[in-house]
Amino acid sequence: MASYSRSAQVQGPGSPATLSRQWATFSRMWYLIDARMQPPGKVASLCAVHLKGKHKPMYHALSDCGDHVVVVNTRHIAFSGNKWEQKVYSSHSGYAGGFQQVTAAQLHQRDPTAIMKLAVYGMLPKNLHRRTMMQRLHLFPEDDIPEEIMKNLFAEIPQPRKVPRRLDEFSGEEINAFPKLWIPPPDFIMK
Repeated sequence: MASYSRSAQVQGPGSPATLSRQWATFSRMWYLIDARMQPPGKVASLCAVHLKGKHKPMYHALSDCGDHVVVVNTRHIAFSGNKWEQKVYSSHSGYAGGFQQVTAAQLHQRDPTAIMKLAVYGMLPKNLHRRTMMQRLHLFPEDDIPEEIMKNLFAEIPQPRKVPRRLDEFSGEEINAFPKLWIPPPDFIMK
């Protein structure tokens, strides 16, 4: 009978702590992710995991258990290399001569949230749940979020890549303290 002590009852399957964890699992949480200086594909893969609900222990491919994801600063995403000019987004209207191609820079200038939306859309499963999951994705080009969404936020998803500091963000003391690989002689003239 010692196993039926008070501590065992509190930690049991019907305890309030366990029930609150279960309700947190079943409820839809709101997550925030900052896309400033991040590659769209990396941010989209994190968004897709949370929209599908793969981070939850009760995940199943046929159940709709995903959460809401709010992405801010989509205007300030970063592509590596020359992808702004090389990456092409294609569409077809279905009519003859209705094929259109737009570079990433042109699409981003037209709609700052379109690249992120297409990246997340491509990473979601190709079934009937996809549109429902996309309705739970909220994209904003800047930091300003409506108050009704702001009060629902539960947690922040960490950025996939560390944002490097620009040279103008370093102080003069930090620049002078940085180790120099080569100290030029005093009579050195740069051409």
